[in-house]
Amino acid sequence: MKPLEGIKVLDLTRVLAGPFCTMILSDLGAEIVKVEIPVKGDDSRAFGPFKNNRSLYFHSINRGKKSISLNLKHPKGKEILKDLILHFDILVENYRPGTMEKLGLGYNILQQINPRLIYAASSGFGHSGPYSQRPAYDILAQAMSGMMSITGWKDCPPTRVGMSLGDITASLFTAIGINAALYAREKSGMGQKIDVAMLDCQVAILENALIRYQAEGLNPEPIGNRHPTIAPFQAYQSSDGYFVMGVGNDAIWAVLCKTIGREDLINDPRFSTNKLRCENLTELNAILEPVFSKHSTGHWLDVLDDAPVPCAPINRIEEVINHPQLLARNMIVKTHDPVAGDFMIAGNPIKMNSIPDHDSAPGAPEIGEHNFDVYGSYLGFSTGELALLQADGVI
Repeated sequence: MKPLEGIKVLDLTRVLAGPFCTMILSDLGAEIVKVEIPVKGDDSRAFGPFKNNRSLYFHSINRGKKSISLNLKHPKGKEILKDLILHFDILVENYRPGTMEKLGLGYNILQQINPRLIYAASSGFGHSGPYSQRPAYDILAQAMSGMMSITGWKDCPPTRVGMSLGDITASLFTAIGINAALYAREKSGMGQKIDVAMLDCQVAILENALIRYQAEGLNPEPIGNRHPTIAPFQAYQSSDGYFVMGVGNDAIWAVLCKTIGREDLINDPRFSTNKLRCENLTELNAILEPVFSKHSTGHWLDVLDDAPVPCAPINRIEEVINHPQLLARNMIVKTHDPVAGDFMIAGNPIKMNSIPDHDSAPGAPEIGEHNFDVYGSYLGFSTGELALLQADGVI
């Protein structure tokens, strides 16, 4: 039995931060009922990349969910949502703060209907504070949090992380909050509201940038691909490309020196400790770079791995999707869409004894595909009643 089996989630989210969160809950065993705008559906159904005019973007983060269509601006639609709430454990939404209240469906209303309801809201700036009502996108959160100011190379334009880190981080923290609230409900019998902001989450993962500013009195700046407080811990150029290496302590430093035939560097007063290596990194790299440039990336990966010194290739996505380690752990899995056909997506990274690990994943739903299943089983609507609701623009 999966850990969240039996937990029912009403998913009012769209695009990325919310759907990625509910995908995690689905992987853990929860039943996800995605509520979509009739006919149009989730905005991300129109986002590329496409295959046979089907959004693989939408498919990759909505796999394994059910879909119902419901117009929350219609009085009957609001009534139906309130009726559904009695049958669900969790509601997740990522509207701009205040939207659900304007619809008459805010937490204070829904909590009165179902006191055990866990209401999780993910937004750009949260449900409090002077920026609460501002619209937000991933790049805004990365910029305002300081993330872009420490990413990239010195004297180059500020750089966005190469994926939607603002959205994804918020989805992870929301999923963590939901699981904690489920545990709390076991003891108290009561649900609660969870308020997660993209900006907050970006600040939470700045790692040591905040304390470096306070310790040094200087704004941390982008430093390329090296670590700010560990050395050597960066990418190096070989004769045919690049690889990365991480020397995390002085013992590994000694192993590296022996491996490259430079045992004299082990106790060199400039490099004998990590602190000294960081302070004298320019001199250190002037020694290491010519050594690594003499041989291929493959050579250095073999030699360093045998030593062992932690190292890795800088894989392109082509290598990632065919990587034996990832394939062995079902992190690249096949899914199917009746129109787009078969393609590969990321698997579930949470490996648990109670979660069967498969090399395939279920597909994403059509808009309103499960209307009869959900409305019929939970609210007792007949096919005739559903037809009338559809004709009236409710579903």
